[in-house]
Amino acid sequence: MSDASDQPLLQLQGVGKRFGGVEALAAIDLAVQRGHIFSVIGPNGAGKTTLFNMVSCLLPPTSGRIVLDGEDITGTPAHGLSRRGVARTFQNLAVFKHETVMDNILTGMHARLTTNVFEAALFWGRARRAEIQAREEAEEIVEFLEIETIRDLPVGTLSYGLQKRVELGRALAMKPRLLLLDEMVSGMNQEETEDIARFILDIRDERGVTVMMIEHEMGIVMDISDRLCVLNFGRLIAQGTPEVVAADPAVIAAYLGQAEAA
Repeated sequence: MSDASDQPLLQLQGVGKRFGGVEALAAIDLAVQRGHIFSVIGPNGAGKTTLFNMVSCLLPPTSGRIVLDGEDITGTPAHGLSRRGVARTFQNLAVFKHETVMDNILTGMHARLTTNVFEAALFWGRARRAEIQAREEAEEIVEFLEIETIRDLPVGTLSYGLQKRVELGRALAMKPRLLLLDEMVSGMNQEETEDIARFILDIRDERGVTVMMIEHEMGIVMDISDRLCVLNFGRLIAQGTPEVVAADPAVIAAYLGQAEAA
């Protein structure tokens, strides 16, 4: 009998999505193992964001099932995913620019608070203990992401790379089992990209979080991914280790070969 820890944390079973007469994704089967960094790559328009939106329960699949830790979450309301241990960052920044770094990170903890309205209003009992614990955890995340010196600054005054780091911190504040990163390093310079790659590795290794990411920067994909899959015109054309996928003729023709031909 296999141990539960051997089972994938996330499974997509025959997942498809149609928008009217357009088939955006067709019968996608993939599995994300616990403790892995799993990347989703492919040319623009391949269906990557649609796939992420379905895993995030922002879009319902037209067919198939999405299973998280053995539980069918197909059709689950998006706001219910945080309590199931799923957090996400977005390609476009989604931070509160007029609030401080610390306040942005603290907002990520709201979904985990269990105090009632009376305790919260009077700030006593569980509400007080929860607030103290939340601030301690937020301070730990600030230290982990090396943003101590900017903790009290409004996020809108920071560079793009630091704002993305704050968004990552807010996602970590939700204590996810599965962290979805949507083009995390898009628009970053080389140094910022290397910093984020290091943080993603530490999130997996030190915090035990499984990471699934969409990424166009092939350097980071090949360097830190345990496994990856390739989409092209809504179809899964390859999956496996970076070495196996990079050598796949279909991948070279559809995606990686574009760089070689340039």
